Amino acid sequence: MSVIYHEGNRDLQQRFDTTRIADRIEEVLVSDVISVHDRSFIESRDMFFLATADDAGLPNCSYKGGEPGFVRVIDEHTVAFPNFDGNGMYLSMGNVLVNPAVGMLFIDFERGHRMRLNGNATIDANDPLMSEYPEAQFIVRVRAREVFPNCPRYIHRYKLVERSRFVPRKGKTTPVPAWKCAEWSADALPERDPARDPTREVL
Repeated sequence: MSVIYHEGNRDLQQRFDTTRIADRIEEVLVSDVISVHDRSFIESRDMFFLATADDAGLPNCSYKGGEPGFVRVIDEHTVAFPNFDGNGMYLSMGNVLVNPAVGMLFIDFERGHRMRLNGNATIDANDPLMSEYPEAQFIVRVRAREVFPNCPRYIHRYKLVERSRFVPRKGKTTPVPAWKCAEWSADALPERDPARDPTREVL
């Protein structure tokens, strides 16, 4: 009995005769355990893609970036990462509050490797990890439901040119994105937004 496949998956698997290999992949590769190898890969990444859905099932996909290791493996079933200042819409994190199911996609574009981690997320502004991440608004923890590698054949190869200067770092003042100083946005910012500080560098 499959845990991860539903009628839609099965329909296409039967149509294209992939049921046997799909079942084998679930049997051999899919687990709720984050292995030592998985941990090494996750904690070496400086970005991932996060999929969420609202209470009506409507999806949202976002990019999350930070310093290498900003996603931490807490134990063999749990990862955690910080939520930094964004555009204030809270599309992904608002979804988590009404629908905790999330999907995380980690990719190494230089070596051609990727893995998925699907699970349930929670957010906590009082998480013990808050002190480890400068400027974090809260910490997101994800309890893994499925962890598995993904076929790498279609991954295009890219080289890192420069990491974002906007990622908060200990001992450094984070610059302000120029859009927050634009005429259309400046007067609508939160009262304590760093963009209201005239001494901040604007990029």
